[in-house]
Amino acid sequence: MTAPDPVRAARALNGGAAAVLVLEAIVVLFVPRGIAQSGPGLTGFRLTYLLVLAVLLILAAGVQRRPRGLVIGTVLQVPLVLTGLFNSVLWVVGGIFALLWLYLLQLRRDMLGSILPRPAAPHPAPDPSPDTPPGSQEEQPHQ
Repeated sequence: MTAPDPVRAARALNGGAAAVLVLEAIVVLFVPRGIAQSGPGLTGFRLTYLLVLAVLLILAAGVQRRPRGLVIGTVLQVPLVLTGLFNSVLWVVGGIFALLWLYLLQLRRDMLGSILPRPAAPHPAPDPSPDTPPGSQEEQPHQ
């Protein structure tokens, strides 16, 4: 099944992907509080990892309109799931977000016929019309 208006559907799906990435970033910013109270606590590496991941998720949300935005968002799902190495509960949280992202990709394939956006075809150069005044074109040989 494809969407009746693929351009509008693509915009809506891009907005949904951006919203999921922003939500992921917000959740990642709540993680330091939880891991500070468990295991080895909140180390400098863990805090840096989480802050950089949150910033990357927000930046990826901003580029969802571009063709590579979807690829960037998909790649960022891996470090999100890997936050489970800091606390076992984060495996579940990261897994839920990864499944949500996979659902968005599946929905995109169903509605647009492709997961990745197709590159825009170049516009052909307009042909000169026969009504152009003489002298503006090269003279054609008469037969």
